[in-house]
Amino acid sequence: MEKQNNKELPILEVRNVSKNFSGVYALQNVNLDIYPGQVTAIIGENGAGKSTLMKIVSGVYPDYEGNVLLNGKKVNFKNPKEAGEQGVVIIHQELNLIPYLSIAENLFLGNEITNRLGLLDYPAMHKQAKELLSRLHLDIHPSTPLNQLRVGQQQLVEIAKALLLDSKVLIMDEPTSAISNHEVELLFKIINELKSKGVAIAYISHKLKELFEIADRYAVLRDGQSMGSGMMMGTSQDQLIQLMVGRDLKNSFQKEKTISANEVLSVENLKFQNPENKKDYLVNDVSFSLKKGEILGICGLMGAGRTEVLEAIFGLHPKYVSGKITIDGKEQKIRDVNDAIAAGIGLVPEDRKVQGLVLNMNVAKNTSMASLDEISKFNFINQKREAKLSKHFTEKLNTKVSSPKQTVEKLSGGNQQKVVIAKWLATNPKVLLLDEPTRGIDVGAKSEIYKLINELASQGMGIIVVSSELPEILAISDNILVLSESKLTAKLSRGVASEEVIMKAALQEKE
Repeated sequence: MEKQNNKELPILEVRNVSKNFSGVYALQNVNLDIYPGQVTAIIGENGAGKSTLMKIVSGVYPDYEGNVLLNGKKVNFKNPKEAGEQGVVIIHQELNLIPYLSIAENLFLGNEITNRLGLLDYPAMHKQAKELLSRLHLDIHPSTPLNQLRVGQQQLVEIAKALLLDSKVLIMDEPTSAISNHEVELLFKIINELKSKGVAIAYISHKLKELFEIADRYAVLRDGQSMGSGMMMGTSQDQLIQLMVGRDLKNSFQKEKTISANEVLSVENLKFQNPENKKDYLVNDVSFSLKKGEILGICGLMGAGRTEVLEAIFGLHPKYVSGKITIDGKEQKIRDVNDAIAAGIGLVPEDRKVQGLVLNMNVAKNTSMASLDEISKFNFINQKREAKLSKHFTEKLNTKVSSPKQTVEKLSGGNQQKVVIAKWLATNPKVLLLDEPTRGIDVGAKSEIYKLINELASQGMGIIVVSSELPEILAISDNILVLSESKLTAKLSRGVASEEVIMKAALQEKE
């Protein structure tokens, strides 16, 4: 029997692999086995080396120590295209797509369909793309430019792109980090189809609950080293966490009640007109209030209007937004972001790399970006003040950086998120809007973010959190708003809310 058809033998083997960047080891003597027809969960905190290992396997990093074997034969892919030709395909956590090309053009990039004249056969590509998108329940025409899609929809396109290829080994790096529970269910169905065809799947995720649903095996990395591997069946979440972080995170977050009687934010009849279709609303007549010290969760399926509510409040689309916004009892005319900041509102966006940070700038400059008036005189930045500001928030948030001059692109996802949060805390906001604050962040960093949110609320700040993870919303929120198709369908107190109640409200259709 051929090795690739034997589920008892690995199709992909990693043996004593090490990788260093400028003398610092990201991986040290790591071992890993990936089996055909099975999902192997690659688990570890941010910075543990998971993505680095997968980039080695898929040809992104061809220079490393140790060996990688495919079907028992040593391989050393020079680039992802070479890996793909041998059936090893990766879906990156950081979307590997071109924003100004269409969905179809992104899907077939490097594998274009041409006609007899050698020209691109768009009808054929659109037909295949439409069939593939329908499998993922993404009802968008393939000619749509990618930059018109939200992060979660782009994530589905990234997944669709990988499904086009005849994969023997499919690497999924945080495939569910930006998609809703409904889309996760669809993805899991596709994964099970691939498993039945013998495809081996390496699956990176920080969402331990979903790993117990989809994974057959696990392999844990910590600080660039192998910490253990085995079958998911018979393994507990606590055991995996212990391997990941080397400490017990049980009860690491306990929500404190910090709500005061004073209202800090009131939103009345908020509407956000769809720029593409003026008869449609991305947010339709939403009203709510937020008290000082309150953590208000907002949830709903992808496309329900969660992000749009935050963007509307923050003044990102004033031309299309109407309604009344009041801060500390005073109505605010928010015509742009500067008005929002002046009113005491800060927004940590969904996509920290594109919307929250300037990746090639250092930590200090990213931290001071929204509060330059505080550290400047005569339009010149006071470097000492900037460094002091950065140092203060680096210590306050326990951000792991080598120095304030370190560029943020070299930080882990969790530490990048802390820099974004620091940027807005530096403006001394009364209301902090957090859009998917723990997306793509490991369990240890999540715990730190939760504690920080709770601490800010205890100091009297009003906080609104949008999250696709219902356990997260239930754990950190005092009250919860549920949106469905741009409308508010439920307002729930902490004692009443449950996953079942929330999902029922999230699936309500427009009347």
